[in-house]
Amino acid sequence: VQLQASGGGLVQAGGSLRLSCVASGITFSDYAMGWFCQAPGKEREFVAAISWGRDLTYYTDSVKGRFTISKDNAKNTVYLQMNSLKPEDTAVYYCALGFFYPKSYSWYSRDYDYWGQGTLVTVSS
Repeated sequence: VQLQASGGGLVQAGGSLRLSCVASGITFSDYAMGWFCQAPGKEREFVAAISWGRDLTYYTDSVKGRFTISKDNAKNTVYLQMNSLKPEDTAVYYCALGFFYPKSYSWYSRDYDYWGQGTLVTVSS
């Protein structure tokens, strides 16, 4: 299984970015996908997740209303649309795949089984 994340970059505060993560080597539609972020000197933190079986979505409070997670099973791709970006969103963003029950996800990075390489998002003030 391989996850390839892309879409990071430098953006001004208030701007938008869309991250993508393509999965290969697995039946993508049967697994939950998550996005996590890690700022310098900090722990990796949960950002958003989308379950399999009804594609339920979950977000950490700080991104609710600004970020949207979605997926395209035909393209084996999960997206993170990031709007109204703030300097505090600056971090490396990782996609992750987890083996959970339908309509489930996890807040904890340790529960995910495969990880992408990360893509850097820098938001300038």
